[in-house]
Parts: sequence; structure tokens; C-alpha cells
Amino acid sequence: MTNAQLRKHLPNKFISLLIYIWHLIRGVSLKKNVIIYPKVKLLRYPRNINLMNNSIIKSGVHLCPCNKDSKISIGENTTIGFNTFIYSSKKITIGNDCLIAPFVYIVDSKHQFKLNNKINSQDNITEPIIIGDDVWIGAHSIILPGVKIANGAVIAAGSVVNKDIPANAIYGGVPAKFLKNRK
Repeated sequence: MTNAQLRKHLPNKFISLLIYIWHLIRGVSLKKNVIIYPKVKLLRYPRNINLMNNSIIKSGVHLCPCNKDSKISIGENTTIGFNTFIYSSKKITIGNDCLIAPFVYIVDSKHQFKLNNKINSQDNITEPIIIGDDVWIGAHSIILPGVKIANGAVIAAGSVVNKDIPANAIYGGVPAKFLKNRK
């Protein structure tokens, strides 16, 4: 069962339907009861975005598969908070029943910075990001390339996650460190 508080203040149903149809026409894979707020940007390769049943994408969100082979998948009953940016150069998978707070940044690539080469001329390094089911990522957090966040984990607000997070653990800080386990 989904949290009623999250679904209490949804956009007008008619406007939601128009937005849903617009993104279907653009090729986004949309399942049942997906709600995309106004002012969401599904960028570059919308056909590489998969939104599962009952997912909610709030205003100001950017979902960007950055090349023709990159993928973004959002699981069932998952909410992506206001002004969150998700940029994929390879693959970003977010599981079911997740809460992604506002102003979260998730990116699966980084620049190389070898000496004697201009940084902007070097290739990016990409590593997929996998976020399990029932994960809560606090506001203003950053999830970096190659990270796996296991089921039930919690990331405290303002954290920078640069390594894997085990199941049911609470991590926070810069870089994120173990705080305690969920009870």
C-alpha cells in the first residue's frame, strides 16, 4: 500500500492525463497510474526511460538518458521529489517503493582528470547505479557512479554516497558513513 500523504496533493487529473499522453507519444515507457507533474523534463532519449506502476515524478525533475544506449528505470510506487536530477550515461535503476527527496542528484558517470590532457577532452568513466526497493534518499544527497544501495537503506539528507550501502543501513555525511541500522 502506498503512503496516502504522498498522494494527497497530486496535480489536476486532466492535466496529468495530458502530460501522460504527451510522454507516451514521445516514446517513454509508462505503466499504469504514473503521475508526471508539470515542468518535468524527460531529456535526450525519452524512449530509454521506464516508469513503472504508480510512480510519481514531481515538478522540476530531470530524467536524462545521455546517449542512445543509456537507460533509466523507476520502480513501482516510487516517488522522485521536486528538482531531482538523474543523469544516466549507462544505466540507473531505482527499485520499488522508494522515496527520493527533493534536490537529489544521481549521476552514473564522471570525468577523467589525467595530467597533461585537458579535462574537457577526456572520456567519461561510467558505472551503473542500482538502488534497491524501499530505499529513502534524503534531500540534497548525491549518488555517484557505481554505487549499489541495497533494499531498505536510508541515506541522510545532504550525503554524498560514493560506495555501496548494505541492506537496512542508515548512512550519512560527506562522504556517507555508517550511522546505524534500521530497527
